[in-house]
Amino acid sequence: MRVLNYLELESRLDRSGIGTAADQQRAALRTTDVDVVTSPWKGDSPVAAAEYALRGRGGFSAYDVAHCNLIGPGTVAVARHAKRTGTPLVLHAHVTREDFAESFRGSTYVSRPLGRYLRWFYSQADLVLCPSEYTKRVLESYPVDAPIRPMTNGVDLDSLAGFEGLRDEYRTRFGLEGMVVFAVGNVFERKGLSTFCELAQETDYDFAWFGPYDTGPHASSVVRYWVQNPPENVTFTGWVDDKRGAFAAGDVYLFPTKNENQGIAVLEAMACGKACVLRDIPVFEEFYTDGEDCLKCDTHGEFRAALRRLNEDPALRRRLGENARETAREHSLDRVGERLVEAYTDVRESGR
Repeated sequence: MRVLNYLELESRLDRSGIGTAADQQRAALRTTDVDVVTSPWKGDSPVAAAEYALRGRGGFSAYDVAHCNLIGPGTVAVARHAKRTGTPLVLHAHVTREDFAESFRGSTYVSRPLGRYLRWFYSQADLVLCPSEYTKRVLESYPVDAPIRPMTNGVDLDSLAGFEGLRDEYRTRFGLEGMVVFAVGNVFERKGLSTFCELAQETDYDFAWFGPYDTGPHASSVVRYWVQNPPENVTFTGWVDDKRGAFAAGDVYLFPTKNENQGIAVLEAMACGKACVLRDIPVFEEFYTDGEDCLKCDTHGEFRAALRRLNEDPALRRRLGENARETAREHSLDRVGERLVEAYTDVRESGR
């Protein structure tokens, strides 16, 4: 089976969760017999494809299933081509109206019309894949008129191998000591930036957020404020070339996010055996268990208490981390590969 796994604007999304998810799909599919192509265009670009089309040779490459990971005009073109040619179309719902809000300047205002667009867009699919049962319920509420199947994004365990050896280097580089409370990923208010910084102000631990941030016109005022006026014990590292260094340097993964479809970085932290403190939101109910592989919190007081417990009780930190590692193994990429092949086979055999 030849499958298109397409991520529009791929070069601009290499530092995003969507980019990571697409990379992991491709890594998962390498463990299967599926032949993967990553560009729908003949000549590997829309410009080259247009030249092919003008010569009457068609602008699209040949594939048996189209699997798309974004929602832009290039993906719409792929979707329309799939409908014209009867090619099974799988759309991956990484973007929802709810998780788009509070991501960058103006995103909250755009989220409402975005929801109407997403209802139309995802309804074109023969199958919509999404990272969680929670996301499925969100899409059904729009409502999306297409079959929806939850499927974990997974975690690339191989990409984290050897992280332990980077601990001293990264702690020294960023001046981190003691129990380090950390986050990994793009700096957005939706991911709990204000809570992260306010907890730092209320405690004595070193806090580090490993990931890129924008202070330009696209940045929200909240992001600009915190990265330009961080508490004394908070370090915003910006982009780091080796994510393993982030997971090596940190001790407690703090993720007070307001909305997620899954949260790949949580699984990566768990795969590294880190104790995780999470906001108690619906999506985490299906993946993680409070007191077993993480601590879940609702209020500032609960977050502070959780960090204090983990600082005072190293045995609890170790136990949560060991259990978290087992949880992460349940999301290994070989399992993701099997489920992707199953999805592709189903849409080819059943149609819509």
